[in-house]
Amino acid sequence: MFMKNEKFIAGAVFSDETKNFVSPPCPAVGQDVTISLRTARDNVSAVKLIVKGMDGLMLEKAYSHGLFDFWQVTLAAHASLHYYFAIQSHGEYFVYNKSGVHGHVDVAYDFVIVPGFSVPAWAQDAVMYQIFIDRFYNGDLDNDVQTGQYEYLGYSTKRMKWDDPVENMDIANFYGGDLAGIIAKIDYLADLGVEALYLNPIFVSPSTHKYDIADYENVDPHFGDNALLSELIAKCHAKGIKVILDGVFNHCGHLHKWVDKGAGYEDYLIWDGDKYEAWWGHDNHPKLNFEGSPALYEEMMRVGEKWLSAPYHADGWRLDVAADLGRSKDFNHKFWRDFRRRVRGANPDAFILSEHYGDPTDWLDGEQWDSIMNYDAFMEPMSWFFTGMQKHSEKFDPKMLNNGEGFKNAMQYFMAKLPYPALSTAMNQLSNHDHSRFLTRTNMRAGRLHSHGSQAADEGTNPAVMLAAIVMQFTWPGCPTIYYGDEAGLTGWTDPDNRRTYPWGKESQTLLNFHKKVIALHKNNTAFRGGSLEYLHTGHGSLAYARFDDKQAIICVFNNSHQDKFLALPAWRAGIAPNAALERILLTTGGDFITSPLEYRLDEGTLFITLPPTSCAVLRSTL
Repeated sequence: MFMKNEKFIAGAVFSDETKNFVSPPCPAVGQDVTISLRTARDNVSAVKLIVKGMDGLMLEKAYSHGLFDFWQVTLAAHASLHYYFAIQSHGEYFVYNKSGVHGHVDVAYDFVIVPGFSVPAWAQDAVMYQIFIDRFYNGDLDNDVQTGQYEYLGYSTKRMKWDDPVENMDIANFYGGDLAGIIAKIDYLADLGVEALYLNPIFVSPSTHKYDIADYENVDPHFGDNALLSELIAKCHAKGIKVILDGVFNHCGHLHKWVDKGAGYEDYLIWDGDKYEAWWGHDNHPKLNFEGSPALYEEMMRVGEKWLSAPYHADGWRLDVAADLGRSKDFNHKFWRDFRRRVRGANPDAFILSEHYGDPTDWLDGEQWDSIMNYDAFMEPMSWFFTGMQKHSEKFDPKMLNNGEGFKNAMQYFMAKLPYPALSTAMNQLSNHDHSRFLTRTNMRAGRLHSHGSQAADEGTNPAVMLAAIVMQFTWPGCPTIYYGDEAGLTGWTDPDNRRTYPWGKESQTLLNFHKKVIALHKNNTAFRGGSLEYLHTGHGSLAYARFDDKQAIICVFNNSHQDKFLALPAWRAGIAPNAALERILLTTGGDFITSPLEYRLDEGTLFITLPPTSCAVLRSTL
């Protein structure tokens, strides 16, 4: 394929922070780490590792395999390593970083190794499932909230029928989902292939969403009780399913006892006369005064420990608006460092995931959060490419729809801010409780419940686009996380319409069976669990990338246009031999899918493939 004296072959150059090119990928402080770079065989004369704050280190050509040479250097990781590669070829010099080969340095795309940054092995690339509890399944009719039982923010509680549409003001409408309902459906979750549950808040609260907690010590009685939570977690563990709780630590609810100024908790909140400071002006969310109350600080540390300890043994926390906690960034970092130490002391295998928008770099230093809900480096770029829709369904942008190069650029930019341990555990969702259902976004219509009504969220959807997005979700680095009901075909505008009840007995069998198929692919192929990611093609309405390790290479190809697409893909860049055979293991087309195998043979390293409209294909090769 390559001529011996051919000029520099940029497409052959590859490295990343996975175990394929960094060994070990998560080194301890002071541990030796070996960093590797791949180049075309006999095409490069010298490679230097440029590490921030250090002199350049020459790499040695360690070995050759197939079309490639592999260069390596070993150094001690005493502190964070920010680095790129300087490459000499045929008298020319190039820079290689996370965005590829360039003629200049851009530190925003440096590779990063953070020694001592340890995430739980169980969380890496795990298949997760999010449950908004009131809407999942009613397992105990006796604990249901009754109509008129109490008033909340001027709204009287209403007991809804399971199939009732969600109303625009939904905070006091209850459908009856509870912990008993989750216990009743554990076999369903296990059969689906779920490895971890993320539960929206479970503690005492007067609202449907429960982000206004009135008691951190007890499970809400309409969900069950503390003993039932312990039972749920134990039964999940017996099925190999971890359980992550929602930690709302920035603010409490306005009915918490801490709001009573005469009860001895005056310093738990920030007061101006008889008025407390509210988070973002929401009166039902009193902001907690951690700087001014050592007692509150200790109280919340203890809460963090309690639910991960006996008899509950939860497996981690998802942190609500974690970057907002405290009144300064320095204090915020101190809190989360202390929280991590305390929580990991209670459960050394605990996972700490944060809700976060924007640059998370300052918190991903190995001492605070493990990872984030992956909006910037997954949900948003994916949504723009497949649907042209912003994740709240509030904007359609035709320039973003099918923009393959824009997708790649956004992904590279935001993924560069995630060290490998965080990237491998990032929560990759199509939908969740704060954003519209992805299936609704496929209608490419901007709207909300109050402006368009619930029926409009169901109209004009495109299941074929949904299938392709699911394939990307389960073949992309990180943790593919299903928002309950996405696998059943739920639609809905953004909050509150995205919190419809699970349609038990009315599921889309195509989507349900498809999820089982792609979950099995994700779990049973090593390339999807720690493998490298290499872009093979970005076009208008088309994308292709490879996931690969030392055992296999898998190519994922997407055609989001309305016409057939013929593509010639450089499969050799995934380490596949020039004339090797690939087996197509999945094809989506016309809103359905095919799993019967079909063989493709490379022609001098190139995969020639034609995809039908609105489809995707997954092809596998054993290396």
